[in-house]
Amino acid sequence: MTQTPTRSDFDQYMVPNYAPQKAIPVRGEGSRLWDQEGKEYIDFAGGIAVNSLGHCHPVLVDALKDQADKLWHLSNVYTNEPALKLARSLVERTFADKVYLCSSGGEANEAALKLARRWAHDNHGEHKHRIVSFYQSFHGRTFFTVSVGGQPKYSQGFGPVPGGIAHGEFNDLDSVRDLIDADTCAVMVEPMQGEGGILPAEPEFLQGLRDLCDQHDALLIFDEVQTGVGRTGSLYAYMEYGVTPDILTSAKSLGGGFPVGAMLTTDRVAPALGIGTHGSTYGGNALASAVALAAVEHIDTPEVLTGVKQRHDLFREHLEAINRQHGVFKEIRGMGLLIGAEMSEAYQGRAKDILPLAIEEGVMALVAGPNVLRMAPSLVIPEADIAEGMARLERAIARLVAAQ
Repeated sequence: MTQTPTRSDFDQYMVPNYAPQKAIPVRGEGSRLWDQEGKEYIDFAGGIAVNSLGHCHPVLVDALKDQADKLWHLSNVYTNEPALKLARSLVERTFADKVYLCSSGGEANEAALKLARRWAHDNHGEHKHRIVSFYQSFHGRTFFTVSVGGQPKYSQGFGPVPGGIAHGEFNDLDSVRDLIDADTCAVMVEPMQGEGGILPAEPEFLQGLRDLCDQHDALLIFDEVQTGVGRTGSLYAYMEYGVTPDILTSAKSLGGGFPVGAMLTTDRVAPALGIGTHGSTYGGNALASAVALAAVEHIDTPEVLTGVKQRHDLFREHLEAINRQHGVFKEIRGMGLLIGAEMSEAYQGRAKDILPLAIEEGVMALVAGPNVLRMAPSLVIPEADIAEGMARLERAIARLVAAQ
């Protein structure tokens, strides 16, 4: 086909479950993008915390090209060298003893939940099946994960949701004490709620969950799909807190833009997923595994991880300066390069109104609900791009204020 696609083609040919911006990026390098018209953008969105090393980072491009000439896909009737190397690397860098590879964060969370129930069933019996999660959490779009997630809007209209799921209040340990009992098989939590508004967990809350799980012989699952692989300034956020889960899920930054997910667990728990209990056609794909291994090895270095924390401070300084001038934010929060700016009372529900203005000014950002402007840029975004992107964001916010 020689015809150049346009934004109207989305409306004509695509299922309308998304509402993308008008611009269509066609090329990226580092933290900058160019659209069909040649207009340049600075990327503070990072593919929603996916593009951990920006666009077309040479380390990832080289890994992909090298593997592309060797082997793409086998299925899990066979294993392959990149998958084995990736699994070993994740085990050696974390608490885990075993790894399950898949293609997305939703798949990783689905596997984690199935593993938890299967482990409880095999070790305690059918009664131990309840899962505790938290309001405003987000764990994926499969029917199981969207039901465990604490945002009913994502499961409404699809019929009866799976049973045995209860929700507590994030950062409220007392609410969990009222829910967890001998029938609970797992507690699932994000160390920092992403879609729920960029809310970091309090250290005492996560430690309390660990203690409650130990008391009731339940498994603690950390959903680190958005916080993992350097996003918080550590390889995984659990390392920042010093609280170790039984199961951890990873995706997004893990592949640096290539679809890949992983579930990590211990020798105590892993045997519950025996042969035939679960699977993924593309899980452990040689291409994805090669790229993910390159991403992990490049990110899990003092230079990159220290740089994430330094860049966090720069983002915060710029956002605070914008707020002193325009008064649009109530609070700026987050960890590492997952940052949220909650809108002030005068601008409630208007975070999304910033995005098209920002696009016009040449900067891409995100929201986390109606009241939080979210940024999840490349972990190695140059300081000059931060400064220029913030200047463009300030112009967008000035336009929002002027139109108020």
